[in-house]
Amino acid sequence: MGDEDFEEILAQARSFIRNAVVPRENEILATDKVPDDIREQAKNMGLFGYAIPQQWGGLGLNLAQDVELAMEFGYTSLALRSMFGTNNGIAGQVLVGFGTDEQKQQWLEGIASGEVVASFALTEPGAGSNPAGLRTKAVRDGSDWVINGQKRFITNAPTAGLFVVFARTRPADADGAGIAVFLVPADTPGVEVGPKDAKMGQEGAWTADVNFTDVRVPAAALVGGSEDVGYRAAMTSLARGRVHIAALAVGTAQRALDESVAYAATATQGGQPIGNFQLVQAMIADQQTGVMAGRALVRDAAQKWVTGEDRRIAPSAAKLYCTEMAGTVADLAVQIHGGTGYMREVPVERIYREVRLLRLYEGTSEIQRLIIGGGLVKAAQRQL
Repeated sequence: MGDEDFEEILAQARSFIRNAVVPRENEILATDKVPDDIREQAKNMGLFGYAIPQQWGGLGLNLAQDVELAMEFGYTSLALRSMFGTNNGIAGQVLVGFGTDEQKQQWLEGIASGEVVASFALTEPGAGSNPAGLRTKAVRDGSDWVINGQKRFITNAPTAGLFVVFARTRPADADGAGIAVFLVPADTPGVEVGPKDAKMGQEGAWTADVNFTDVRVPAAALVGGSEDVGYRAAMTSLARGRVHIAALAVGTAQRALDESVAYAATATQGGQPIGNFQLVQAMIADQQTGVMAGRALVRDAAQKWVTGEDRRIAPSAAKLYCTEMAGTVADLAVQIHGGTGYMREVPVERIYREVRLLRLYEGTSEIQRLIIGGGLVKAAQRQL
């Protein structure tokens, strides 16, 4: 998409978020649900498929454009972005990057329109950031596959129409990790979605366990028609998603900073605004510096992804820094607000809880450090 067209989409998204979503954040908080009319507006704007190629009904944004949108999404309740995040991100990108033409034709237009919610079913009780530990199994039975296993913390599971399910078909060997990925409609017999998880934050963003018991799917459900696509599909989708999550963190940190500056300029102690106090100014300075650095890092990592220069170290570096930074900025925001910042329905209280998850999903901070450090050392060793 050209720059002029994208700038129009970005402006529309910013207006939608600031004028339609931000005023209803407390409603989302209280009801644990994104209002239906906001969902419909998002669908009509094409937000359920902004990263899906235009030939399949999406807007066709690349990752450099994606992160600009994500920084806007981060400015409000993260439930908004979660509602369509898996369609554009980790679930949808598996189909875009690894699906057969027939699979793309069957599913992508519905995903891009928002008629189908696609859910990424990778995490298990014993396998989170390291998918090599998967225990869900898929066994051939004639021309079909039969899937058995349990998935945990699956985003959008309660509303999903399609599960993108990762399962082991054999032990890892010299030929590959032995992990395949299947397209499983949510109404397939044997698919059971558990109750919604009760989480620390991100009200309105729903997750749940999903059990697969003797779930039978045809050979056509095997993504890419290959048993060995799964591990590479997971790693690629997660790496791309890490740049997106980093951008989301920057947007959330910007909101925390804006709330802090507004509060410091108006709240008084001892007859003067607290923003006159140098220690408060120092906290705001640290917030601003972190946000600016995070924004620059995200844009650099996204551009490196688009050009193919770096699709491993840069995504992890962006996610590590930006999500940790957002946590620090949110903590400072609560501190600047004092007791007020600890009260429910004050934006920085919600932000403080919401950003904590960003350091956990799609690879913990510890996993990012291992990817970065290990990758750099291995690259140096290969040059010896």
